[in-house]
Amino acid sequence: MLKSLPKRLARFTALLAGLALAACASQAPRTSAAAEPRPALWTLSDADTTIYLFGTIHALPEGTQWRTPALEQAIAASSELVTEIKLEGNEAAAVAAFARLGLGRGLPPALERVPEGEREKLRQALSSAGLPMAAADRLKTWAVAVTVAQVLFQRAGLNPELGVERSLTRTFSGAGKAMSALETIEEQLGFFDSLPEESQRAFLVGALEGPEEVRRELDRMLAAWRSGDVRAISRTFNDDETLSPELRETLLVRRNARWAEWLQRRLGQPGTIFVAVGAGHLAGDGSVQEMLRRRGLRTRRVQ
Repeated sequence: MLKSLPKRLARFTALLAGLALAACASQAPRTSAAAEPRPALWTLSDADTTIYLFGTIHALPEGTQWRTPALEQAIAASSELVTEIKLEGNEAAAVAAFARLGLGRGLPPALERVPEGEREKLRQALSSAGLPMAAADRLKTWAVAVTVAQVLFQRAGLNPELGVERSLTRTFSGAGKAMSALETIEEQLGFFDSLPEESQRAFLVGALEGPEEVRRELDRMLAAWRSGDVRAISRTFNDDETLSPELRETLLVRRNARWAEWLQRRLGQPGTIFVAVGAGHLAGDGSVQEMLRRRGLRTRRVQ
């Protein structure tokens, strides 16, 4: 399913907040490039409504600088933060949803769900994650992959507590402003749960990728995002070698279409809000902007 298996999982942190929420804090902090950041920011507006659209990275290395004067002005002007899922106070719900959706019946042993040459890697990754093999055998394949991905993210230096949504949530919460979400954690995990078994197994193999390759991909991904290079973001997140048609349709296209519909409805309510979603949703074919254009709506780049 994932044709050129991630390069791969680092990109998923920019696509799904659910993974970032589950990821462990980094034990290998790294410092990002010193160039001045200019991550892309758009507005969608009418006579009495302004919606800021900001593409995010859900988990970041320590030291990553991304806030700018233009972003601070947009944040200050906004009365509400809208993210993919609710982050504040949602940890217990996330754990419960993972347990409810992730357990399966009649599954083959976890080791048998990857090629023989990958089994020792899986055994070691599960040990590092503190998940006994008997427990892994009871999990659906996507749930095993998410568990293993925690270790990969940790080793690659990714920390969800430093992610953009976490930072924005703290800012809006500290200012006593409203916060809401486009999806529930159950819906996000359900995207994985809906994948065919073959696709879930490809995802699991991808989670066994070495941290050095992930770090290299992460550096390219972050450079594209911090510089606001939308074309590079599109290539980095959405190229055909990274996302299979099924995964693209499930994680990107359908969700982007739903969000565009939500944004169109939200224009009917006066005020200014700040919408922050994974950067991959705001770049390339099938992006939220493209879905809005199909509805006769135009966004304007402001950074």
